[in-house]
Amino acid sequence: MHIEYLSLTNFRNYAQLELPLPNHTIVLHGDNAQGKTSLLEAFYYLATARSPYTTSDRQLIHWRTEGELLPFARLAADIHTRHHPFSRLEITLMMDTSAGMPRFKKVIRLDHVDKRVMDIVGILNVVMFLPQHLHLIEGSPNERRRFMNETLSQMNATYYEALHRYEKALPQRNALLRNIAMSRAGVKELAFWDDELVRHGSTIIASRQRFLRELEFSAQRIHAELTDKKETLTLNYIPSLVPTATAQGQLSFEMFGFDLHRQLEPSELEPQFHAQLEREREESIQRGMTLTGPHRDELRLNINGRDVGLYGSRGQARTTVMALKLAELAWMTEQSGQRPILLLDEVIAELDARRRGYLLDQLTGDSQTVLTTTEPTIFTPSFLKQSTLWRIHNGQIIEEDT
Repeated sequence: MHIEYLSLTNFRNYAQLELPLPNHTIVLHGDNAQGKTSLLEAFYYLATARSPYTTSDRQLIHWRTEGELLPFARLAADIHTRHHPFSRLEITLMMDTSAGMPRFKKVIRLDHVDKRVMDIVGILNVVMFLPQHLHLIEGSPNERRRFMNETLSQMNATYYEALHRYEKALPQRNALLRNIAMSRAGVKELAFWDDELVRHGSTIIASRQRFLRELEFSAQRIHAELTDKKETLTLNYIPSLVPTATAQGQLSFEMFGFDLHRQLEPSELEPQFHAQLEREREESIQRGMTLTGPHRDELRLNINGRDVGLYGSRGQARTTVMALKLAELAWMTEQSGQRPILLLDEVIAELDARRRGYLLDQLTGDSQTVLTTTEPTIFTPSFLKQSTLWRIHNGQIIEEDT
């Protein structure tokens, strides 16, 4: 899986970029604010139709277009994958101001045919590793939910649709709860939105459990290698719904956190989800919010049984994140049968020599990886010799002799 050719127009600080890309490791170096991160952002956007850095697509359009009647940005790529030997993907972002009121549009075309976002997510897979991914350990639960959502959405169309439907239903139900509290609506009106949350939320929870079980296997192996087998990494999935699992010949049992090795299916979760929404109905109306569901799930990471986010050192946190991201890469490769594009934004300089060497050893010569750095001298001559070295200045990319 790789991008053979990339074209950017008015995207971030690229007024125009036409760039053929090799299918191996690319080292992109240059000073800050020259366009390194924007190039990685373009890769990520083509794969997911969203930016890893901003929730506003309007910010992606080059500032120089602001005075134009129809400000726009366009990303286009020739993509090669196992299932699509040659595909042309184009995403156009435009701000139409002709009618007086600005109206933002996103137009997606695959092989010149109009598509929805959910039609193209998963065609191109990427794994992105950023220094700020330390927030996966130290940040809020929302950071860890985002990690699960972004990875699963690329690989599982059912999960993507369930998440999309859930995120549309949740604010509707919350608005209805507030209207009920103000006697502007009746309790019976909750039935439809409860059904929506339960149906799609149960799919999300069951998918997360399966994903984390499979991810933990690779993450534990990688973490053990990084720590000379002195530490054991475990993942603890704690859904806000407290489910009860039933096994043949055993009584039901409750779990603190989700037992990753006792898979519950959506059909088993749905009645329990419904029951919990009913139990919490009065409090939910008083507070004007839905108190249970995958939007409140938590994922905790433990080393030797102790929570890394609460008790781990900075070094342990870095090692855990690295194990998690490399496990994500391995999981996506196993699921799709082809290695995703790996994007490393200023990560190498943040690692000590041991972790840096381990990470670079994972980069195979026959798969596309893009690393950005301000210090190309941190790479060994042998590594640079098998890579393509590009220098970037003010949005212009120049290939250099390695």
